[in-house]
Amino acid sequence: MIKILVADDEVDLESLIRQKFRRHIREQKYEFVFASNGKDALEKLQAHPDTAIVLSDINMPEMDGLTLLTKLSETSPLTKTVMVSAYGDMENIRTAMNRGAFDFVTKPVNFDDLEVTMEKTIRYVNQLKETLQAIKENNILKMYVDSSVLNFMGTREYETSLTANETIEASVAFIDICSFTAISEKENPDTVVRLLNRYFDLIVKEVIAQGGVVDKFMGDCVMAIFKGDYHLDRAVEACLAVRNLINSLPSEHSFSPQVSIGINAGEMVSGNIGSVTLRRLDYTVIGDVVNTAQRLQSVAFKGQVVINEQCYEKIKQSFNCRKIGTTELKNKAGETVLYEVMD
Repeated sequence: MIKILVADDEVDLESLIRQKFRRHIREQKYEFVFASNGKDALEKLQAHPDTAIVLSDINMPEMDGLTLLTKLSETSPLTKTVMVSAYGDMENIRTAMNRGAFDFVTKPVNFDDLEVTMEKTIRYVNQLKETLQAIKENNILKMYVDSSVLNFMGTREYETSLTANETIEASVAFIDICSFTAISEKENPDTVVRLLNRYFDLIVKEVIAQGGVVDKFMGDCVMAIFKGDYHLDRAVEACLAVRNLINSLPSEHSFSPQVSIGINAGEMVSGNIGSVTLRRLDYTVIGDVVNTAQRLQSVAFKGQVVINEQCYEKIKQSFNCRKIGTTELKNKAGETVLYEVMD
């Protein structure tokens, strides 16, 4: 329902408007609120902050329409005003337009013209609200979606390539906050969320510092992707920084934060995974390399950054690593040789 405030000191105008728009009122398309002058209109606006349109006479006692228009721009910037005045009062009409009036109609009021003007003004108000909502949603979206995804969404081919994918060479890291489930069971939700967000914020900063991208948050685990030159080296650098930072944090609520990390590198499929029908997609990476990285994290102990032998061969000249043995990873044939990256 569109709420419209009518500010006019003519006593018979209310009955004329109610008669002309009786069908709209009955069908709850319009709701009219009436005020006898500008001062009364401001009080009515306080009681009805969702007012979309003000129809205001220019010449009114106590507070005229031009003064009301100035006040409206300060207190209700989304409310649009249509001025009502005598045809010969063009000077005041020009002043009103310069002060932000959206449109005007002349007296005696042609109600057909008034209806067209109101509908035009309503369309503009709705478009303005939709634009502001889109800006708000976009700002919220930026908190949840990586910038590369947002950039992709802005391209022409976005709608036609929702399920497109590509094979990329990259590194993936799974960074898990160890034993965080325990604190979730004994602390209140606000404390749990506050701590987790603080840890995540520290982790994200180190990932970004090495040119990585946070793919997703998975409970108390962060999945990060590193692409481009020396992606494995940068992934290891970021994870070592995360380990040293998180493991050095003081205890809170009897919880000493530590991380276990698994890293793997190689070819993986990058694209939108999900259901186009439901319009629920996740821009992510999948494949054996990703699965193995998650398995490596699952066998890492607190404070460990674990890689496999293939990754070790690629970074052994740059990082100090130690062999920690072999194990059978879930859904992986044979035994995997494990290395811990020390520094």
